[in-house]
Formats: sequence, C-alpha cells, structure tokens
Amino acid sequence: MNHMPHWYSDSQAADGESTVRVRDLTVTAPDDRLLLDRADLELAPGRITAVVGPSGCGKTTLLRAVTGTLPPGAERTTGTVTVLGQDPLALPARALRTLRRHRLAYVGQDPGSALNPRMKVRRLLAEVAVDKSPEAIRAQLAEVRLPTDDGLPDRRIGSLSGGQQRRVALARALARRPAVLLLDEPTAGLDPALRDEIADLLRHLAESHRIAIGLSCHDPDLVTRLADDVMDLTGPRLPEPARTAPAPREQAPHEGPHTLTASGLHAAHLHRGRRVPVLHGIDLTLPAGSSLGIVGASGSGKTTLLRTLVGLHRATAGSVSLDGTHLAPTAHRRSRDQRRRLQLVPQNPLGTLNPSRTVEATLRRPLLLHRRAGRAQVPDRVLELLSQVGLPAAFADRYPHELSGGQRQRVAIARALAADPDVLICDEVTSALDAGTTDAIMDLLTDLRARRGLSLVLVSHDLRLVADHTDTLLVVSEGHAIESGPTAQLLTSPSHPVTAALATGTPLGG
Repeated sequence: MNHMPHWYSDSQAADGESTVRVRDLTVTAPDDRLLLDRADLELAPGRITAVVGPSGCGKTTLLRAVTGTLPPGAERTTGTVTVLGQDPLALPARALRTLRRHRLAYVGQDPGSALNPRMKVRRLLAEVAVDKSPEAIRAQLAEVRLPTDDGLPDRRIGSLSGGQQRRVALARALARRPAVLLLDEPTAGLDPALRDEIADLLRHLAESHRIAIGLSCHDPDLVTRLADDVMDLTGPRLPEPARTAPAPREQAPHEGPHTLTASGLHAAHLHRGRRVPVLHGIDLTLPAGSSLGIVGASGSGKTTLLRTLVGLHRATAGSVSLDGTHLAPTAHRRSRDQRRRLQLVPQNPLGTLNPSRTVEATLRRPLLLHRRAGRAQVPDRVLELLSQVGLPAAFADRYPHELSGGQRQRVAIARALAADPDVLICDEVTSALDAGTTDAIMDLLTDLRARRGLSLVLVSHDLRLVADHTDTLLVVSEGHAIESGPTAQLLTSPSHPVTAALATGTPLGG
C-alpha cells in the first residue's frame, strides 16, 4: 500500500536527532486548573510514539502544545517544547504558520469538524498539497484506502462517514509531506480491518519516509502492535461512572411498548446535481427495552441510516414509525415529543456542542425544552447526569473547548439522556473513551434499559462491545442490509461472507 514512494525526502530529519523534544511541560487553565502536569515527550525520525492514559489526563493538550496551540487562555507554566529546533509556543504567528504548513501536521480527534463543509474532498487536499496534480491527489486518497473511482473526490465532507472523514483528514495532513505527524486517536471509529490498514500505513510512513509520528490512543492492542515508544500520562484520573448491576426489568413508564420500525428505507447523497444512492431498502424493528447492534465496514451507510431514522437525513423512499405512528421524514416536521423520544448521540460531538454554552447550559436546555425538570430542579438534575457519565460536578461550568474528546463524548451522552428518550441511538459513542469508562457507560445504558424500557441502537466497530450489549444484529454492506438476527448467532455462525469477514477482522477488499 505505497502509492507515493518518493514524496517525503525533503522533510527527513537528520539521523540521530530528535525531531520533537518536550521536557517537564506543565500547562494550566485560566482558573489555575492543571491541564498537563510535567509531561515529557520525544519524537524521532522513523519512530512511532504513543501517548496513553485515561480520558482527561492531557493527551490532546500535549499533542497540541507541540503544534504551538493551547486551549484558549491556557498557558505554559513550566517546561520546554522544541520542534525541529524551534519553540512553537514562542514563535511569531507567521513563523508558526510556516512550520505548521510545511513541516508539522496534526489530525485532531474530531476531524470532520475541522474540515470546511463547503469544499469538496479534491479541493480540501489540493489546498495544502505540495503536488496539486490530479494524479497526486488520487494517489494520496488511495494511500489512505479511500476510493477514487466512485465520485468520492467530488463529494463534500458532510456526505462522508466518520471513518471516511478521518481518512480525508489524514490524507490532507500527508499531502503536506510533513517531517512530524501528530494524530489524536487516529483509528477511533474505524472497523478493525481498516484500523489495521491505517496502522500499516503509519508504520510505512515512519520506516520508509522517516516521518516522526506521535499519536494518542485508547486501544492497547494497537499501541502494542504499532508503537516503538510509549509515553504514559498518569495525571489525576477523573472518576468513572458508577458501575451498577443491571436492575430487574420494570414496566416502562409509557402507554404500551414503544417500537421503532423502519421499512424499505432508501437514502441518497447529491453529487453534481444527481442523487447517488446510499441506502437500499433497509428494514429494522426495535421492540421496547431491546438493543440492536449495527455493524459494517467504514462507509457502508451506518451513519446515514442513523441520521435517516432521527430525521437529520431525508429518506428518498420508505418509512420510519414509532409505536406504529408514522414519523415525518425530517426532524423539523416531527412533534417535539417525537423528537424527544428518539435521541442520537453522534460520533463526533465537537461539531454538535454549542461552543458558546457551558456544559450546564447544554444539559439545561433539553431538561427545560422537554419538560423533564422544573427550573428549581434543573441544577440537581444536571449534577446527576454528570455523575451518571463519570464527570465531576465542576465540569458544569466548562465549555466544549475545555474538554478532552472523551469528556465531550460523555457530555453528548448526558445531553441525550437529559431528554429522557425512549430510543437512544449511539454512533461510535465509546471510540474516544478508555476501557474502564467504556464499560461503565455501557453498564449505565444496560441499567436504563432494564429499569425503564429504554431501547438502544448501537453502531460500533468494537465487536466485543456489540456482542456484550446487544440482543440482535444488523449487518450493513454498501447500503444493503445483508444479514440480521440474534447477535451471538451471527457473530459465531455467520451465513454471509461480509459478516464472517467483520467477525474475523479480515479486509473486505479495496
């Protein structure tokens, strides 16, 4: 998988030299909160260094410090940062832009929110590429395992899956031919086969092109396989959500069992004025209190299916019903109660959390909008929601930019739960969480299913998670529902080759 064998010779650092060296770096927020405590990091040409630790320990802050970008108002209180002989935290703005444009590339944890939604993929790459030729752009997309013959280069970022957005961001970073590549959770939201492909690409970039690579990661298997060096940020660990044993199933507090049903769902994206089909006649049924896992390769249509169910993507044919009541194809035409009962937790929460609202204001809005608490009860209910997702009460006063990716994901889950939904639809909601928090969040959702009949739709590339927490499984491939049935049965005795490939992590082809 080497479509660009000679592209990086100009960016190689000298042998025996560290490309990046961080020593004793401490970063504090304006209110004197400790964001990073005496961290060290060294990146060398041809080597991959993984930064590990629990959510909120400062992994993203450390990587962004190397790029010369700290959270608003934060400052370095001790320590040094040296990148290719320069201190990015002290460089004038023009010199820092030059460093970041030509020698230093960073791909954040929510890459979709950092890509211009009005620009097509081809232009996003050409904007920063050293070689802007169509051949070079196609080679760059092929290097990150994106198709070039199905119109994807001419699509906008909003029509791509989360995994495709992540790979476009990686291709854009590589198009600069950097000497240093920094990646924040680069394989979050990718299926196992594609995760392994990206890992192989990173190894190739390090060894063949001598790029110094630093990445944060919650996947211990990937760290073991990929990293030459590991930096463990042990900082103060945030409390995990309370682990509760599943409660006995109680009658849901609704008039009858709610059931989400989709029949013959078709959906499409617009490409050059014409519709390109994405979903092809999807059927699903979700009884009260049950859980459905949806799996498939990146780009198979899973996120589009979820967005169509909640009315954020208009179906071209088919219907969605709740309790036998037909739902309008778009969310703004559904009643407030219908929107409340069907809640989506997106894969990349940064783009859906209002940057001007504190966490408390974010959670207060659905509580009042859907009348789930009186004004006098709201503060206590906010603290209860934060506790359920493992965030301290002090986080109520923080803004999204003051949170790590995992913390933002937990706020997004709390916001959905604030609406007291009947159906919770989760799109890769644990991809940015450490293992302990992931298990605790899933235990919380299992407990809610048992106590109040909450139904759960879970999209995840973590098949262990799907196997442990879903009753039934829907396998999607290229927009088609190719197999469905009990989760345990499908994962142990699949009848379709695609399901077998997903279960074993076997690549599904180009």
